[in-house]
Amino acid sequence: MQAKFIPPGERRCVFFDRDGIVNALPGAARYVTRWEDFHLLPGFVEALRVVRVHGYQAAIVTNQRAVARGLVSAAEVEAMHRRLQNLLRKSYQLELLDIQYCPHDVGECECRKPAPGMLKAMAAKHGLNLAASWMVGDAETDVEAGQRAGCRTIRVNGDESVSKADWRLAAMQDLPDLLERVL
Repeated sequence: MQAKFIPPGERRCVFFDRDGIVNALPGAARYVTRWEDFHLLPGFVEALRVVRVHGYQAAIVTNQRAVARGLVSAAEVEAMHRRLQNLLRKSYQLELLDIQYCPHDVGECECRKPAPGMLKAMAAKHGLNLAASWMVGDAETDVEAGQRAGCRTIRVNGDESVSKADWRLAAMQDLPDLLERVL
């Protein structure tokens, strides 16, 4: 089945946070600094499949403070992201539109979530309609970034009892079913 052409500005996207949504949280280390520690979550793969079947683009927007702290280089983060894209393409026949990351520390930029800078930049770069798009994350900063960009939001695995997200899920394995209903 060939994808339908959607003019720039009308393209819809589901933006995913990375750590805790795309890959397992790193645990005590706090940061994924090596590909060997990057463990893809099956729930993400299935969610990505649903997103693509419904005609949405899919992208990752992630804060990577470990770069600012000198724990990993920007080149190493970018290499991990290339490997992720290759893995998705070769093993699952799934494509990501793009991956953007913020390498800055708190207060150093306008791209670090909860600021909407990464989502807005990606919308401008790829002709995305943010009002028709979604942000999926595991932290309230993801929800806030999505809402400030004009997206609908889904919060997964949130510890806080209160969230401003449009939808809230207990676990990643529930995400594909929710996306099937709301997209």
